[in-house]
Amino acid sequence: MEDKTLVCKECGHQFVFSVRDQEFYMGKGFSNEPQRCRDCRMARKAQAAGEAGAARPSFPTVCAECGAETTVPFRPRGDRPIYCRPCFAARVPVAAY
Repeated sequence: MEDKTLVCKECGHQFVFSVRDQEFYMGKGFSNEPQRCRDCRMARKAQAAGEAGAARPSFPTVCAECGAETTVPFRPRGDRPIYCRPCFAARVPVAAY
């Protein structure tokens, strides 16, 4: 194997698909070469993460265990207790794999 020079389909600039990157892709089972340069891949991931984060609302509530203010990704109905992250983690047993 040797380094390959590819053209990014997003920005049109050339980038190097190094031997190390090729080995990584083969190890992951990827059969296609990358279509975007590193900068465009990172920008695309950041944009997707921003869209996913913005699409998910959060609702303020108070922990039923310690009384701390917290937020949850669902609208509390009031018929069940809501816990902050530390209190919830203390109540839920860790699954053994």
